[in-house]
Amino acid sequence: MTHEHDAWLGIDLGTQSVRVLLVTGDGTVLGSGSAPLAGRRDGVRHEQDPAEWWDGLCTASRAALHGRSKDTVGGLAVCGTSGTVLLTDGAGRPMSPALMYDDGRATAQGARARMAGLGVQDTWALPKALWLTEKYGHGRVTHQPDLIVSLLTGELPPADSSHALKTGYDLERDAWPAMLPRLGLPDPAIPDVVRPGTPLGEVSPSAADATGIPAGTPVIAGMTDGCAAQIASAALRPGSWNSVLGTTLVLKGAAPTPVRDPTGVVYNHRAPDGSWLPGGASSVGAGVLTAAFAGADPADMDTLAAAYEPSGAITYPLVSPGERFPFLAPDAFALVLGEPESDADLWASLLQGVAFTERLCLDYLHHLGAPLDGPLTFTGGAARSPYWNQLRADILGRPARVPRQTEPALGMAALAAYGTGAVSHLPEAAEGMVRIGTTVEPRPARTARFAEPYARLLDELTTRGWLPPPVAAHARARLDVDTAES
Repeated sequence: MTHEHDAWLGIDLGTQSVRVLLVTGDGTVLGSGSAPLAGRRDGVRHEQDPAEWWDGLCTASRAALHGRSKDTVGGLAVCGTSGTVLLTDGAGRPMSPALMYDDGRATAQGARARMAGLGVQDTWALPKALWLTEKYGHGRVTHQPDLIVSLLTGELPPADSSHALKTGYDLERDAWPAMLPRLGLPDPAIPDVVRPGTPLGEVSPSAADATGIPAGTPVIAGMTDGCAAQIASAALRPGSWNSVLGTTLVLKGAAPTPVRDPTGVVYNHRAPDGSWLPGGASSVGAGVLTAAFAGADPADMDTLAAAYEPSGAITYPLVSPGERFPFLAPDAFALVLGEPESDADLWASLLQGVAFTERLCLDYLHHLGAPLDGPLTFTGGAARSPYWNQLRADILGRPARVPRQTEPALGMAALAAYGTGAVSHLPEAAEGMVRIGTTVEPRPARTARFAEPYARLLDELTTRGWLPPPVAAHARARLDVDTAES
């Protein structure tokens, strides 16, 4: 039986909003709240004002906790966008704007870090921290949740190893690289690191007044939004994968050992229990629909798009310039091959293009030897589209589970339950909270219908020099098998 105080608060600092959920151990959502976030995009520049995160949290948490008694919350955890970073001063106050997960200005710093032997991408937090230090002076490297936790507890916390990964933290050695001071980040700039699920402190009385979260509520070290969504999908047993389709596409899986990728396209988070969570983040995603069809009703467009399977056009629908996964191509740009005959056909081609990218991600993971034989789960905002879910299952040639609640905040509620000791194993906490709404079965005839346009896209990506020929060949060899085969 679930008691009222057996509920946990999950906080998700997303690209477009702050989301807060109050969830019981059996997955009942007792309360929810959200507040919009504004960003500044200009070419490769993408910033947010860190002060907006706190304002958004105060609004969203008050909505989620409205009318709840003081003993409702057993603990909380916070997730943020992976690779988002800012500098703070000695008192924990922001010294800079926050450079978001896909800000691409730190190209010179990324090159310098790679020359020093670090496998980082230009959009990762480490190059951006170096860029910020050169522009704003020395400060403490602070990830998105670090700032919120400091405002909740009154103390700047150690970073969690999940967010620290893209700042260069070595998860296998549990240590920062020795060359960071030589790159320009002295020791005082680098936070201590703890594993996700570690208690960080308690909500202070002043933070309680601002947020409505009861004073004394335990604050637990969180994970990145992709990992949070993975927890919210209960994809934590080896061979399980979660595909998070929001503004962009993120795939996260579970494996007993790290998945090795010499190019650094696939990287490995570490679960609180020490197992591994391989995955990657693409720059393709549902954000292209908003950009191309501002104000359109997605359900109406989905209905019209069903007449175009396959579409008359083939797309590689990048939300922003450059690709990070399933291949690394900083100079990549959005592609449209062929002429869509109508808005509905263009909509169809964008949906299909995202699904082709998703298939290529799974083919690339198979190429690297990742286990893929567990269940696949769809989460993220796009999982609210039954048509797109079916299309994706058809193109991937494998079944997919769709949880009723698809939000990263749910994953943070499960992590909070684990971190406070209410549940002894994180997979157990997640499986207790996650409720599967539907399982979408692929239709083999449709899978076959999409093989030819997928192969054409592989050819185009290879011709442009973005997709390595061995990866393309591996993907072509798997055209007649479902992507669950290992």
